[in-house]
Amino acid sequence: MWIRAILVVVLVCLLILQFLKLLQAYKKYPPGPSMLKTAAQLVRSGFRIRPDLLMEIAKKHGHIFTIWGGHQPMVIVSGFQAVKEALIKHSEIFSGRPVTPFFKAVAKEKGIVFSNGHTWKQQRKFGISAMRKLGMGKKGVQNQIEEEANQLVETFAHAKGQPIDPSLPIINSVCNVICALVFGHRYSVDDEEFLKLIKSIEYSVTFGGTFFHLLYEGIPWIMKHIKWPYKKAFSAVDVVLSHARKETEKHRAQPASYEPQDFIDYYLLQMEKNKNDPTSTYDDENLIQCISDFFVAGTDTTSTTLQWGLLLMVTHPDIQEKAQKELEDAFGSSQSISYQDRKKVPYTLALIHEIQRFKCILLAGNPRESLEDVTILGSFIPKGSTVVPDVHSVLYDPKLWETPRKFNPNHFLDKDGKFVDREELLIFGAGARVCPGKDMARIELFLFFTNLLRAFTFKLPEGVEEVNTEPVLGLTMAPHHYKLCAVPRCSES
Repeated sequence: MWIRAILVVVLVCLLILQFLKLLQAYKKYPPGPSMLKTAAQLVRSGFRIRPDLLMEIAKKHGHIFTIWGGHQPMVIVSGFQAVKEALIKHSEIFSGRPVTPFFKAVAKEKGIVFSNGHTWKQQRKFGISAMRKLGMGKKGVQNQIEEEANQLVETFAHAKGQPIDPSLPIINSVCNVICALVFGHRYSVDDEEFLKLIKSIEYSVTFGGTFFHLLYEGIPWIMKHIKWPYKKAFSAVDVVLSHARKETEKHRAQPASYEPQDFIDYYLLQMEKNKNDPTSTYDDENLIQCISDFFVAGTDTTSTTLQWGLLLMVTHPDIQEKAQKELEDAFGSSQSISYQDRKKVPYTLALIHEIQRFKCILLAGNPRESLEDVTILGSFIPKGSTVVPDVHSVLYDPKLWETPRKFNPNHFLDKDGKFVDREELLIFGAGARVCPGKDMARIELFLFFTNLLRAFTFKLPEGVEEVNTEPVLGLTMAPHHYKLCAVPRCSES
């Protein structure tokens, strides 16, 4: 009996100590809603964080505030001035990446996205260099994207104007661009291994932000022993990693090429060059994780943006028609389109940028970790803090955009109708951690979208009056599945 009493006393003392520690920690961070209020809001939203929620909190607590999830504080940076101050002016201080328990188990702090320090600097620098050598922004990669854009047009044409779900054909084409870049070849759309790879990438992305994902992040010491909620998620990750290992071994088995043909070729060459360097991080584990980073980050972001783009064309036929006329005037019906031609179609280019703004696929900006104590706009942020830029607070700010809650391509045009590339469009991040695949994503969006829009007019299926334009909430925000009719424009005329 007395042993039980001692245990209860010890437990109470530990809880009191933990509570006192939390009180002390609260004082270090910018003020924000209490832990109880945050928990209540999460419960009400079904453990999903709405994009508007952070903006609502900012109205009460200012541009920099703290949200507490258990004992883990998260500093939110809201509004363009605060985000710019953090990500650009203090770029190096906020170049760290907080690695949460789930993503640590998945990526083991390897590759580009979830690494830090020397590993991150070396892997990122090499990744950007390799993509440039493979022709990023030049004819090399652009040819692959043009080929996939043509393949996607053919896939839509096979439907002959009948209702089609555009999500799978788009994901197939975007994923094949990554395959060509990383593996040096594309896959047939009915290849079983390719379809398995795509399904695994999709599930890896959709699992993020779910109840069980958040539970793992909150109480990892318990959840890592409960396997069943995470079996499918870890299996999906393993499929991507196993495929990357298989392709890497194929490259090793091939005779050494005089000139590297893809990312794996360049990486294996770099490994050989640095094999005697004790500071080198070029190894198989980092290579495999870099490949996984390319597939998961590169496939989902571009394909989801394209899906939103087509949905917005269905719901805004007047804007679709205006872009089609501009494309027809600039290129006719037969001339091929290259990324270098984008200045010829300012309205269409503005339209693509407005799709990215109006239907931003990010719940919030990618989290950073402060590597030093720093003061931003009068708010002190301690070293080691997880800092999240609220991109929606920038993309929907009425002080920055004429009609922030309305789909309006004119946001990216000047009074003379010329395209304006606005720094407020922060979807690729900014500063030291800006997305290394930004240039490729821009080329993909332009070439896929212009080729589709020139070939088809997108309409709702007969009898369908409206579609759901609200996002499915997760780490990224995709549209609900929908069907459309891709009516060949030649048949219209």
